[in-house]
Amino acid sequence: MDVRRSGERYRGGDPAAGIESLHAFSFGAFYDPGNLRFGPVLACNEERLAPGAGFDEHPHSHTEIITWVAEGELTHRDSAGHATVVRPGDVQRLSSAGGVRHEERNEGQDPLVFVQMWLTPLEPGGDPSYDIVHGIADSTPYEVRAAGVLLHVRRLIPGERTAVPDSAGVYLHVVRGEIRLGETELAPGDAARLTDTSGLDVVADTAAEVLIWDLGTV
Repeated sequence: MDVRRSGERYRGGDPAAGIESLHAFSFGAFYDPGNLRFGPVLACNEERLAPGAGFDEHPHSHTEIITWVAEGELTHRDSAGHATVVRPGDVQRLSSAGGVRHEERNEGQDPLVFVQMWLTPLEPGGDPSYDIVHGIADSTPYEVRAAGVLLHVRRLIPGERTAVPDSAGVYLHVVRGEIRLGETELAPGDAARLTDTSGLDVVADTAAEVLIWDLGTV
C-alpha cells in the first residue's frame, strides 16, 4: 500500500484565472521521475474552477480521460461535436484515440470541483469516442474497455463497509469523507496505490465517497 496525501499533491493551474489544480502524478511543468504513472494511470487531477473559469480548447491523443464531478456542473465541448453538462453522480469518458480537441468550463453560478483520471489505452490510435452515464449506481462498475480497467463508485454511510477488488493493481481516491483502508486512515483528496490486494475492506468513519479503480495489472 502506497498512500499519497492530499497535501502532497503538486499545485498547478492558474489561480488568477480561477483555476486550481492538484496533481497526484508528474504533470506539465512538474516533473518527478519516480512518480510518472501507476500501471495505466497517468494522472489523477483534482480541479477547482470558479464560476466563469475553464480550460480553453486544447488537444489530447492516445489517452482515456475519465471525469467525476464532486460539486457544481462541468460543461464539456469537443471537436467531435459533443456538448454536455456533467453533474455529480455522472461518469464522463473521452477517448482521445488518434486525436481530439476539447474545452471544459464552469458556466454555472457555483464553484466546480471535479476529479479527472488519465489512463493509457491498451492500443494507440483509432477514432475518438465519447460516453456519459448519468447517475451511475454504486452496484454497477463502469468499464473503460480501451484501457482494460473498471471503476467502482462507492458512496458510504458512517460505519458501512465495502470490499476492495482482489486485483494485481488498485488505485483508490477519496472524494469526500473519512475512511479506513485496513488500519490506514484516509481523508478527502488522499489516494492509495495498491498491489496484489486480497481481502481488503474500506470502512467509512463518516459519510464518504470513494473512487476505486480495478486496474487488473500494474
